[in-house]
Amino acid sequence: MVTRAAQVTLMSLLLAGLMITGCAKRPATTAASAAAPAPAPSAPAPAPAPSAVAPPAAPASGASAATAAQTPRPAPKEFMAVAALKEVYFDFDKYDIRAEDAKTLDANAAWLKSNGDNLVLIEGHADERGTNEYNLALGERRAKSTMNYLVSQGIQANRITIISYGEERPVCTEKTEACWAKNRRASFLVKPR
Repeated sequence: MVTRAAQVTLMSLLLAGLMITGCAKRPATTAASAAAPAPAPSAPAPAPAPSAVAPPAAPASGASAATAAQTPRPAPKEFMAVAALKEVYFDFDKYDIRAEDAKTLDANAAWLKSNGDNLVLIEGHADERGTNEYNLALGERRAKSTMNYLVSQGIQANRITIISYGEERPVCTEKTEACWAKNRRASFLVKPR
């Protein structure tokens, strides 16, 4: 017969073992049909490299899917600003398209439809609050949400590339809400095909 003290000791050891080993966690994964990001340069950089994500490819099968994954994305330096394409802005820690920015995106979509020979790069940005990693992810979500809106307006997804710079490229550096609001944006650059 096991004594009460032995039971308490055994339970304590089991509990301590569970606390030490912890629970297994599932790794965070993201389902995407896009090609893998380009490798970072081998030279050390003072800041982390921006996250680049290609637009989702149209569903394909067999060899055509492999070919689409190997298609090189245009480099961001190949794109240029066009005055007709206006930036859109986001609320703090959000990536939803606001009503006033939907009107801006409608005008941008109209320009892109009438200039079908251009590819577009959507840059996602965040303000300085939050970690670098968090802001890169938030900038990517903002760029994706902007891309999805344009696609819903009839712009072909294969014309769009997105990239996130997180907090790395602010347009305003003051530590005020008005300034941070200017940095929470998605901006547009184009390149002839």
